[in-house]
Amino acid sequence: MSDPRVAGAGVTDFGEHPERTGRDLFAEAGLAALDDAGVPADDVEALYFGNFMGELAEHQGHQGPLMAEAVGVNAPATRFEAACASAGAGVRQAVKNLRSGEDDVILVGGAERMTNIGTAAATDALAIAADDLYEVRAGMTFPGAYGLMARSYFAEYGGNREDLAHVAVKNHEHALVNEHAQLRKEITVEDALEAPMVADPLGLYDACPITDGAAAAVLVSEEYAEDHGLDAPVSITGTGQGGDNLALQDRPHFDQTPAADEATDEAYADAGVGPDDVDVAEVHDCFTIAEVLAVESLGLFERGEGITAAREGVTTRHGAMPVNLSGGLKAKGHPVGATGVAQIATLTWLLDGSHQRAGDVPEADVAVAHNAGGTAASATVHVLEVKS
Repeated sequence: MSDPRVAGAGVTDFGEHPERTGRDLFAEAGLAALDDAGVPADDVEALYFGNFMGELAEHQGHQGPLMAEAVGVNAPATRFEAACASAGAGVRQAVKNLRSGEDDVILVGGAERMTNIGTAAATDALAIAADDLYEVRAGMTFPGAYGLMARSYFAEYGGNREDLAHVAVKNHEHALVNEHAQLRKEITVEDALEAPMVADPLGLYDACPITDGAAAAVLVSEEYAEDHGLDAPVSITGTGQGGDNLALQDRPHFDQTPAADEATDEAYADAGVGPDDVDVAEVHDCFTIAEVLAVESLGLFERGEGITAAREGVTTRHGAMPVNLSGGLKAKGHPVGATGVAQIATLTWLLDGSHQRAGDVPEADVAVAHNAGGTAASATVHVLEVKS
């Protein structure tokens, strides 16, 4: 069994594109990925597409075949829906299929169109990733849920709003050199602390923006890469997925994400690595507290230590453990169905030396991508490594 290679990737600019359709956005990313890989569309044997709110934002379901048509692929196409982890789930399935030998070339990606329906409607649409009966109808929102998680974390381990502000400042700084990022704007700790409160203790700069965009990657078997002379040194060597109760009140802890713990353990075991081997990470920071929870689930920091990592400079660009060099969801943007593959694209460009696309980043050999859905009721983790 060999590990699949990332032959190419493509990402649209993330931001507000209310005039563009989801199929238009994905066509741009998908065609760019195929061109980057040097793989003809006719060689694609399956398309896996992540999308969360297509029925609500575009009145469009059954998007798999639609997106295949948009990129000129004539192959079975399947949509994956796992809230914000939709694309990560698609990547995991692609890895498993390529390893099994069932396919040699899979185009995996995702897209989301959100700004066209406005902030209020997009917020309502995002809320359906929570438990409608026991959370949404009671007035729970995702800022409120992550606010509860932050309060629980502070009570259990310590930390404060200023620690979270440092996470926001770091990710905004990282986004400055990412040409695809939505919020290429430098902020200060004071800016974050003085911003309007969204859900105490989370303010405006603790939350990711509403985003339109798409991302795609061409995954190929090692044999296909060798037979076709592809320059594809990055492999996905580990994959994991975990799950948890959908509603917060059904969980024993608000300050941990067991689904991500499970996904991490599985992915590390699959790749034969551990957290000490990881050089860089892209994690699901839909809110600043989510980055803290993510880096602890990944084992990059002990419980209670992730909260000060940004303040201490450890997770900055030139720190010992750089996290979210793309700007993360916080500043790069979060087109929900595309995020998991956008992480794979960023890490591939970093690992293969395409620094002009990943930003001014340090060299790395092992990377990890963490993609979570809802309040991490779904989570995927992938390990990427440079192979000779």
